[in-house]
Amino acid sequence: MRGWIAVSAAGIALAASVEVAPLGTYKPAERRHWAFQPRRDAAPPVFPDAAAKAWMRTPVDAFVLEGLRKAGLTPAPEASRAVLIRRVTYDLHGLPPIPEEIAQFVSDKSPQAYENLVEHLLGSHRYGEQWARHWLDVVRFAESDGYEYDTHRPDAYRYRDYVIRSLNNDKPYDEFLREQIAGDEIDPANETLVVASGFNRLGPLRKNAGNQEVASSRTEVLTEMTNIVGSAFLGMTVGCARCHDHKFDPIRQSDYYRMQGYFAQTHSHDVIRATPEEQAAWQAQVKPLEAEMFQIRRKMRGATEAEKGALIAKLEAIDEKMPLPLTALYTVKDDTKEVTPIHILTRGDYRFKGAAVGRRPLGVLLPDGTPEEALADPKPRLALANWITEPSNPLTARVMANRIWQYHFGRGIVSTPNDYGRMETQPSHPALLDWLANQYVAGGWKMKPLHRMILLSASYRQASRSPVEKLAMEKDSANKLLWKFNRRRLAAEEIRDSMLAVSGRLNPKSGGRSVMVPIPQDLIKDLKRPQYWQPTRDKSEYDRRTIYMIYKRNLILPFMQVFDSPDTLMSCARRDQSTHAPQALELLNGKLSNELAEALAARLASERTGMRERIDLGWRLAAGRPPTARETAAGMKYLDEGAQDPAAFREFSLMLFNMNPFLYVE
Repeated sequence: MRGWIAVSAAGIALAASVEVAPLGTYKPAERRHWAFQPRRDAAPPVFPDAAAKAWMRTPVDAFVLEGLRKAGLTPAPEASRAVLIRRVTYDLHGLPPIPEEIAQFVSDKSPQAYENLVEHLLGSHRYGEQWARHWLDVVRFAESDGYEYDTHRPDAYRYRDYVIRSLNNDKPYDEFLREQIAGDEIDPANETLVVASGFNRLGPLRKNAGNQEVASSRTEVLTEMTNIVGSAFLGMTVGCARCHDHKFDPIRQSDYYRMQGYFAQTHSHDVIRATPEEQAAWQAQVKPLEAEMFQIRRKMRGATEAEKGALIAKLEAIDEKMPLPLTALYTVKDDTKEVTPIHILTRGDYRFKGAAVGRRPLGVLLPDGTPEEALADPKPRLALANWITEPSNPLTARVMANRIWQYHFGRGIVSTPNDYGRMETQPSHPALLDWLANQYVAGGWKMKPLHRMILLSASYRQASRSPVEKLAMEKDSANKLLWKFNRRRLAAEEIRDSMLAVSGRLNPKSGGRSVMVPIPQDLIKDLKRPQYWQPTRDKSEYDRRTIYMIYKRNLILPFMQVFDSPDTLMSCARRDQSTHAPQALELLNGKLSNELAEALAARLASERTGMRERIDLGWRLAAGRPPTARETAAGMKYLDEGAQDPAAFREFSLMLFNMNPFLYVE
């Protein structure tokens, strides 16, 4: 059998008295859903007419043009070069191009100018920083536990840096995925792989001084590990089957727990990197506190409810004294002596155990009667990863190819990128999705060739306005068929990074420990352990790219929050994009925007002498184009009227940060 179907015939080592869940069967109708079908060997449509041939630049365009013509629509004209360079630079780097780069590209008459630009952008380390942010959203990366205690994870940055390096090196996606699910099983001596398998610990972790129910905590950990594999890699909401059979998709509750079985022997593991002296000092500090907490927990066993409240307060007071964890690699390890028995849980409650199960992939993608495997195994997660990355698995390549498409066009071919189930939207271009997925696999699961195929297409190069806008809106208001390019507002990180870049303050340093910036005391005092929020000593670090800022679950930086930075408790497949008054208030009155507006004003004054020249440079930096005559006149009028006010140029610079040409990419 193919690797993704073949499963060992070994049974489950369970006591005879334990009821074992039956494997179950699937109706033909359940298996007919398009996402469960093998990918079609789709070929780009052929057009005999000269107009079509003249417009198309890559095979992608043939699929898009076919959809447009069926709907009686035509593509928009090509965007100007100034628009294109700003669009593709933000797309791949999350930063604005500098005026000199724009001028050089616009004046370059070479027919390969755009192709050369794309290659240059893909070859920069800034590419990994931008696209890592997308991946970190999907896997809900954060540097603290979340929930009430929100314990800090000071070495979680290592996983972030692993993702950035992997993307810059164009690591094959199947390898990238296997390393994250099972890096420690592949080679426990390889530090890169050990860090990669920290993926299994990215989820929020509930810690409560008064609730030390081990079985409950273990169930939550296994749930987090299982759910993220379903949503991130398979594009399926397997977590919906934790409490009951999935309401819409053919995922049985038994399927869910069989998937969970791959993690039954997986346990958290910190590979300490502190010196022996640091470890000894840490242990001397921690051991007395742990001994004291142990004694209090013993007293809680027979305590009344009133007494428990007082004891919990004591536990929390001691917990406040705990030092930060030692420097370590956050990862996982297998322990075949500590294999958690996996049972179907009634309503997902660990206290109500049903039939026992072994481990097995999703049944709807297997022949009926495919047997389970034993829970205890030397490398169970690697077996799961190999099944997921088998080229014939119908989900994996589709899901990732769709994510890449979404981040380029603002909308996926499947508009619900974490959910390919029956109740979600149908693909707008199903043949194109299969073709892209096939190209992805045939190209060795590398992302950059797929980027090129999309970025060099005529579909991507369209203007964001169409001459037939009214007609097109009547037929396809959501622009699913791509009759124009989707204009978009910059993401929170892109806005902050752009203000730093335009003002001349951006610190280009890459990688390393995450940065803590000073924040208002009223935010810090609400943290469970406010003493852990210690701003980085080197103030130049505050001007680094936002991806290197600390991502703490219970404290999203205000600027990030107002511009729709996601909740890191759950996988974010696509960021919301809201427009509301607090955004304008933050840009007008916020400390960050005003400090950087002052820096931009100083830059304009140092680089240009005349008022008109400063206005021109400000627009070129912020909007990627020179101001119109009307915009120049408005700037001159404002600055002339405020000539005696030293803050006039700062206000002008602040205006640049608040205008749509800065905040939106066309």
